[in-house]
Amino acid sequence: MRVTMGDVPLAAFEDAFRAQRARYPGASPGWRPGWQPVHTVYVPADRFSAGTVADWGGRALALARAGLAGPAEVVDVFGVPEGLAPAVHERVLRKLAREPVEDLRIDFEDGYGVRPGEEEDAHAVRAAEAVAELRAAGTLPRRWGLRVKSFADGDPARSARTLDGFLTEVAARCGELPPGFVVTFPKVLMEEYLVEFADLLGRLERGLERGLGGGAEVRLRFEIQVEAPQTLAFLRGDLAETLGGRLAAAHFGVFDHTAAIGLPPQEQRLDHPACDHARHVMQTAFAGTGVELSDGSLAAAPASESAADVRGLWRRHAELVRHSLRHGYHQGWDMHPSHLVSRFAAVYAFHLATYDAYRERVRAWEEGRAGDGGVMDEPATIRPLVAALSRADAALSGPG
Repeated sequence: MRVTMGDVPLAAFEDAFRAQRARYPGASPGWRPGWQPVHTVYVPADRFSAGTVADWGGRALALARAGLAGPAEVVDVFGVPEGLAPAVHERVLRKLAREPVEDLRIDFEDGYGVRPGEEEDAHAVRAAEAVAELRAAGTLPRRWGLRVKSFADGDPARSARTLDGFLTEVAARCGELPPGFVVTFPKVLMEEYLVEFADLLGRLERGLERGLGGGAEVRLRFEIQVEAPQTLAFLRGDLAETLGGRLAAAHFGVFDHTAAIGLPPQEQRLDHPACDHARHVMQTAFAGTGVELSDGSLAAAPASESAADVRGLWRRHAELVRHSLRHGYHQGWDMHPSHLVSRFAAVYAFHLATYDAYRERVRAWEEGRAGDGGVMDEPATIRPLVAALSRADAALSGPG
């Protein structure tokens, strides 16, 4: 082959390219997301006990059995196609019985409020005792942790003390820090908060290692809540690296955000266009970094225990879950046991509706042929198809 430049030395470029790939492995073609919970359940610290997970599951299962007698009710309440309704109905009941909570957060912030120091200390110890009991019983959720108070609340020392006391007690009672721990850091008004919090976790991690004899593998990571409009301005791809790899996730806070930008109360909802904008900024900032994204919550419970009120709540919540899923957010917050029913119903229906078609398109691409309907997929389309199948497998084939 005739060439003009001959053998061009590209060693420096290749070294830089490999270094960049090492920094952002998620940007590699064919990257698949690992397991991510479909929800986070928030429970105020003063109401949390070793029986909380079972209680939520029992209440949700009772509601499901009363309000979803069979597939026909799944069609009526959630708009699931008749062909999918039996599978969705069976999976929801099984999930609620076996694993109603995938991710648990013990809340010491808005859901808990400001308490005297001695009272919060006592609740932190009680929460640690409950975690140890759940761990011993084999019922601690796969992902678990707590939400501390924000530094913006004016008392960073209180936030640090609660986290320190809680983790110290958990480690002492369990002999290690059980896997799956993450701490939620809310109301991040400036990037300096993140730097200080990451440093705090590093110091606490080193202390825990010494307390456990230095043999335990302890890695403290945290998730930020994107609630204030000014937070959007400093979200960027290298933030996780800047924080020493401790940034695990970013969760959207719908109510603080919509209030801060001046929306009226009736418009404080997850499917408002302003929330779509904020979530898309988060997606753009963290694309390819491995930082997980989560949507927020519906702050509503059934108005009564009547079938009409429960089903009305389920319809609205499922509508919001579907909105999040369509926008690429596969996790959200659940604040009431009734939300578990609509969460899992919407998630299962979403994945089952497309699974076979996506699998056929990937198979057709691998075989170098057109898929059903003559579709010729591009590599940029195949990657999200493979990722969607991976997420579906995790959601449909987990322990639940």
